Amino acid sequence: MSKRIGFIGAGKMAQAIIGGILKSNNVAPEQLMASAVSKETVDHVKKRFAIQVTTENKQVAEQADILFLAIKPDLHFHIIEEIKDWVKPNAIIITIAAGISLQFLEESFARKIKAVRSMPNTPSLIGEGMSAISANDAVTEDELGKIVQIFSCFGKVEVLNEKLMDAIPAISGSSPAYVYMFIEALADGGVKNGLTRKQAYTLAAQAVLGAAKMVLDTGKHPGELKDEVCTPGGATIEAVAELEKTGFRAAVLSAMESCYQKTKSLS
Repeated sequence: MSKRIGFIGAGKMAQAIIGGILKSNNVAPEQLMASAVSKETVDHVKKRFAIQVTTENKQVAEQADILFLAIKPDLHFHIIEEIKDWVKPNAIIITIAAGISLQFLEESFARKIKAVRSMPNTPSLIGEGMSAISANDAVTEDELGKIVQIFSCFGKVEVLNEKLMDAIPAISGSSPAYVYMFIEALADGGVKNGLTRKQAYTLAAQAVLGAAKMVLDTGKHPGELKDEVCTPGGATIEAVAELEKTGFRAAVLSAMESCYQKTKSLS
């Protein structure tokens, strides 16, 4: 890929994306540039990735063919006001923040732009991310393909209709937090029954990793895979029955609804 890729904001998610892009070997370090408010951050990014860095957002904006807004939702309007007159006419603008719509991006730039709304997650840091993206009608099929290629560098990616994007934080954006809580709870149970904390976390985390891989690799329904573990009259079905009795599924659905409503309120 010959495009220059810029990042306004150089936090953990931006660094995950930068690392994934460079690891793919499809883009050279000199094609990437990032800005951040903190000199400590830009120095860290330069040392880690050997890319161009600056504390001036306008400098990134005027050079980037693909520009990531790797900033918090409430900073978008201010940053766009700062850079909108410096962005290339055909640059593709990508937001990675929850609740920032394609319409908001277009209205903030006060002109028709090539806009992409995305929602990656923190496992992108280890190349196992799950990202959802949606583009406006100014982005061509070829350009969308290039954006998918970028996001595929650090995990899996799905292209969705924008009306579904507010549902993404609840199912893949925020859900790693729920899974970490589940792993912690499993480990607590292991410690309660005599395992060391280290052993318990290893056993619980690997079990969750393996179960997730079974869903992805076999293509089987999760319910079918659950049934395969539950032998008649066995210990697993006793545990499953207790989870059902204490509202396990209902608690997850309720949490997801809360996350969804919060995301909607950020729009």
